[in-house]
Amino acid sequence: MTKAVRVSDTPFAVEVEEGKKYNWCACGKSEKQPFCDGSHQGSEFSPVRFTATESKKVFFCGCKQTASQPLCDGSHKKT
Repeated sequence: MTKAVRVSDTPFAVEVEEGKKYNWCACGKSEKQPFCDGSHQGSEFSPVRFTATESKKVFFCGCKQTASQPLCDGSHKKT
């Protein structure tokens, strides 16, 4: 697998907690979207670590095409 699986045409809105670490699924195969469940094993993909600097709502990419991994940059509107 060389291209990530498109999971959603919209981002995942998640309330994150300050100081907490999150592992965003970069391959698109996780059953726990937008987070990694290890489904990338055996591929060239690895999860992307995100550490919340404050408690707030963030938007994790669902199309897996963002240039701002792991957060949505609107790429789902272009592809």
